[in-house]
Amino acid sequence: MAFQVNTKLLKRVALVEVSGRVDSNTAPQFEAAVQKLIDDGRYRIVIDLSGTQYMSSAAFRVLISSLKQVKRRGDVRIAGASPKLKDVFKLGGFDELFKFYDNGVDAVGSF
Repeated sequence: MAFQVNTKLLKRVALVEVSGRVDSNTAPQFEAAVQKLIDDGRYRIVIDLSGTQYMSSAAFRVLISSLKQVKRRGDVRIAGASPKLKDVFKLGGFDELFKFYDNGVDAVGSF
């Protein structure tokens, strides 16, 4: 599956849907999409990973950087991560930094 990143602006939350592989080649596009939301004053962000098969360290760098930027005024929450991706979060110790939800609807509703 080819990499894609789509953003949806909802009333209180920005939803970022990521699909495909997020690696050193595609992470800059992912980062640009999330950074634009933050620059536009959107601090409640849900990252939907239900279509994501693989995330490299570059992808985790984007997530952690985004979380640091919004933490005082909002949060970054993860939706739809596969068990395999959750294991990678756990291995890196990042599972303590983020709240996980089974799907985008639950994550958006958590704000």
